[in-house]
Amino acid sequence: MKIRISGHHVEITEGIKQSIENKFAKISKHYPSIMAIDSTITVEPHQQKLEVTTHYEGTKVTVNASDKQLYAAIAKVAKKLQVALARRKGVLSAKLNEKYVVKQSNLYQPA
Repeated sequence: MKIRISGHHVEITEGIKQSIENKFAKISKHYPSIMAIDSTITVEPHQQKLEVTTHYEGTKVTVNASDKQLYAAIAKVAKKLQVALARRKGVLSAKLNEKYVVKQSNLYQPA
């Protein structure tokens, strides 16, 4: 899996890059069909924001997180991405298993 990291008003250091790669390593094991993850770090006064975008099974999945500390924001966005991918996987499996619908009969009519 390829992870692209870009920054607005911040220099991407080896520590930041390593932290992001470590957090997304688990996701790449659970979802091997994900080929690339794009992440953008934005630094504003008293706020660190991280946006992550990927494509999974034909759908674009985007999650955002913000915190006062950058590493906490990285942990939050990794958790949110895992939840969003699990939700998408559930939707796909639900479409495969269509539910049987019982048709209403005209035999039973309440009096």
